[in-house]
Amino acid sequence: MKFFVDSADTDAIADLAATGMVDGVTTNPSLVAKSGRDFKELVAEICALVPGPVSAEVTALDADTMLKEADELLAIADNVCIKVPLTWDGLKATRQLADRGKMVNVTLCFSANQALLAAKAGAAFISPFVGRLDDIGADGMRLIGEIRQIYDNYSELESQILVASVRSPEHMRASALIGADVATLPPEVLKSLIAHPLTDKGLEAFLADWQKSGQSIA
Repeated sequence: MKFFVDSADTDAIADLAATGMVDGVTTNPSLVAKSGRDFKELVAEICALVPGPVSAEVTALDADTMLKEADELLAIADNVCIKVPLTWDGLKATRQLADRGKMVNVTLCFSANQALLAAKAGAAFISPFVGRLDDIGADGMRLIGEIRQIYDNYSELESQILVASVRSPEHMRASALIGADVATLPPEVLKSLIAHPLTDKGLEAFLADWQKSGQSIA
C-alpha cells in the first residue's frame, strides 16, 4: 500500500519523506491557501522532496480551462499529477490528459458510480473522501469496499483507489484490509499510526532493566 502525505507544509513533508515511507503528496486549494505560499513555487518545492506523484489541483470549472491550467502545472515537474473534480467537465479533462499519458487524480468522490465513471475516463487515481462521508452519518469505508469490488470485477479498469479524508488510524487499518491502493494522510495522522501504549510500556521496562545492568553499548 502506498502512503501519500496530504499537506502543503514542506517541513512536515520533508520530515516524513526522510523515513522512506512517503510515496507521494496530495494538495488542494484549501491547503495551499492555508500555507500562504505561491502555488507554483510550492508545488515545485514539494515535487523536489518526493519522487512520487504530487497532486496539484486545477481551479477551473470548464474542461478547456482545466486543460490550460493543467499544462501550466505539468510544466513544473515530471511528477505532477493533475487533480480535477468529479464533474462532467472534470471527466472530459481527465480523458484528454490520460490520452496524453498524464496522471490524473479525480477528487471529491462520494459514490461507487462516480468511481466507475472516473475509471472509465482514465483516471490514474480516484479519491473517495471517507471522513466526509462519516461526518454525514454514511459509512466511508463501505464505499472503499464497493469501489474495490467493482474495480476487481473488470481488469480493464486500472485506476488506483486513493483513500482521502483520512481522519484516524482506524480509517487506515480498514483501508489496508479492504485492499485500497493508496491512502493520503495528514502528517499528524500518519505519525499516529506508530503509537501504542504497550510499545511505550515495553520500551520503558527494557530501558529500566538495561540501566540496572550497568552496561553501555557505545
